[in-house]
Amino acid sequence: MAPELRHLRYLIAVAEHGNFTRAAEDLRVSQPTLSQQIKQLERVVGVQLLDRSGRSVRLTDAGEAYVHYARRALRDLSAAERAVVDVADLSRGSLRLAVTPTFTAYLVGPLIAEMHARHPGITLDVKDMTQDHIESGLLADELDLGIAFDGQHLPGVSGTALFTETLSLVVGADHSDGEQVRPMPAHDLAKRRLALLSGEFATRGHIDAYFRRQRVSPRVVVEANSVQALIEIVQRGSVATVLPDAVTHDHPALRPIPLAPALPTRTVTLLRRENAYQSAAARAFAAVVADHVRARGYAPA
Repeated sequence: MAPELRHLRYLIAVAEHGNFTRAAEDLRVSQPTLSQQIKQLERVVGVQLLDRSGRSVRLTDAGEAYVHYARRALRDLSAAERAVVDVADLSRGSLRLAVTPTFTAYLVGPLIAEMHARHPGITLDVKDMTQDHIESGLLADELDLGIAFDGQHLPGVSGTALFTETLSLVVGADHSDGEQVRPMPAHDLAKRRLALLSGEFATRGHIDAYFRRQRVSPRVVVEANSVQALIEIVQRGSVATVLPDAVTHDHPALRPIPLAPALPTRTVTLLRRENAYQSAAARAFAAVVADHVRARGYAPA
C-alpha cells in the first residue's frame, strides 16, 4: 500500500497544530479517524513520524524529513493542477500577486487596470505584505509573483529588475514654494513638519537611515500605517512627507521636491520562485509590468 494524499495532508496538519484535536477540527474529520490514518501512514513508511509522549505532538527526526518532502509533493501537485487548467489564450485563469505596501499608492492600480483591459478573463488575488512574507509565500506556492525590492533574497527566490525608485520630499501643491526645482538641502528638513510611514515599513527604515547619515533630527508630527493616509494628510495640510516620486504622477495635488544629497535609490524587482511553473497569466502580467514601466518612463534599473 502506498501513502495517499490524505495521509500527507493529515500529517502536515498535525505537525503544524502540534495537537490532534485542533488538527482534526481544521481538517473536519474526527480525532479517532485522524489518529488511525496517521498510524496507517507510519506502518506504510515503517518508522514513527510523530512523538506523542509530550504535552504537544512533535515530529520525530524521520517525521521532519518526511514532512519536508510531503509539503513539496503537495505543492508540486497543486502546480500541476494549475498547469492543466491554464489556458494559453488567456480566456480564463488566475494570478496570485503580492506587493510591498508603498506600491499600492502608484503601481498596483494601473497594472491591474491594464491587466484587466488586456485579459478580462483573468482573476487576480492581490495582497500587500512585507517582503519577507512575500518571499516565504512564493516558496510555499501561496503566490505566483511578488513586487518588492532587490537585495538578499531567500534561497529559491529569484528577481527580475524592473526600474529604479527615487524617494523625495513630497508636499501639497499649495505649499510647494512655487515651482521649486532646485534640490532642498537635507539640513532644511529639520525645519519641516513631517508625516511619515510608521516604523514597521521598510521604507521608513530607509528614510530614517538617511536622516541619521545627514545628522538631521526631523519634526515628525504624524505617523501613519498607510501611504494613502499620508497622501490625504499632505495634500490637505501644511505637513510634508517622504515618498517615491512616482506617487505624485497621479496626484496633481502633490509636488516632489528633490533633496541634496538625494536619498539612496532602490531597485524595484519582480519576484518569483525559481524553477516554478509560470502560468500564462503570470507571463502576461510580467509583460504588462514591462510595458507600464516603459510607458511611464521610470528610471531603468
